[in-house]
Amino acid sequence: MIIHRRGLVAASALAATGLARPGLAQGQWPDRPIRLIVGFPAGGPTDFAARLLQEPLQQLWGQPIVIENRAGATQNIAAELVARAAPDGYTLFLSTSAHTTNPAVFTRLSWDPIRDFTPIVIIYSAPTVLFTGRNQPFRTVRDVVEAAKKDPGMAASTSGIATSGHFATEDFMRVAGIELTVVPYRGAPPALQDVVGGRIPITFSTLSGAIGLARDGNLRPIAVAAPRRTPVFPDVPTMEEAGFPIRDTSPWYSFMGPAGLPEAIVQRINTDTQALLRRPDVIKRIEDSGGFVVGEGPAEFRARIPREIAMNTEIARAANIKVE
Repeated sequence: MIIHRRGLVAASALAATGLARPGLAQGQWPDRPIRLIVGFPAGGPTDFAARLLQEPLQQLWGQPIVIENRAGATQNIAAELVARAAPDGYTLFLSTSAHTTNPAVFTRLSWDPIRDFTPIVIIYSAPTVLFTGRNQPFRTVRDVVEAAKKDPGMAASTSGIATSGHFATEDFMRVAGIELTVVPYRGAPPALQDVVGGRIPITFSTLSGAIGLARDGNLRPIAVAAPRRTPVFPDVPTMEEAGFPIRDTSPWYSFMGPAGLPEAIVQRINTDTQALLRRPDVIKRIEDSGGFVVGEGPAEFRARIPREIAMNTEIARAANIKVE
């Protein structure tokens, strides 16, 4: 009875706001709770992305969305679970750009990034940023490059092997013609703390993971490794503006489903998500976390996947990045 009443309220709200969907009549999807699989632990940026839209989508769909954190193996455990799920719309995947980095670095995967999934919508991206500690002398990317040329093998921390920061560091070395010693950590917090403490000179890290330290002045953002500047630090140039146009390896967060998800459900999820991404409160929450709204729909998203896998594979091969 509780779910039925929620459905009536949600249907009335949809009709009043013009968001009701033709072709999805009463009794059709969704008529029971939806599982949203997250491949990383609770409390992290991927979990934030899932919970960002959980409540408003529950209101639109009239059903609970149950978030399940299936952490491990850089999202591979969650991906395998979704790949094997029934394509009925009741198991969805809060996938990240690990979907296109894992195929580039893992020697074996139990899932295929194209064949086993239905891309629905990219929600937002979190730009990767070049940071240094507040006590370091670097103010520009060129300062970092000059220091690295004087001190070959200068250290740069990353939050782990084959992360977006690792890929950005490797591409930076290629573009700048320098050699850095990549120091992988188990997660962003220790990688950032050693930069704050002056033990490591620089790091490429997602802004969402470093935003608190940067706002407090403990980290200095030098350049944004993305196509545009971030509203959080509008005076910080992009890597291209700084003269070092590295490839954009910034992580993104999306909704995907198993292969064979019905087109009507794909379009329903995409259209409702796109509507939410136009709401000022949702935009503000994403931008305050250091992200950019993307809103890339099924066709664009589908085309992005093989393109990014090829880019990441090229970077991984050049740097000999492999995960057994």
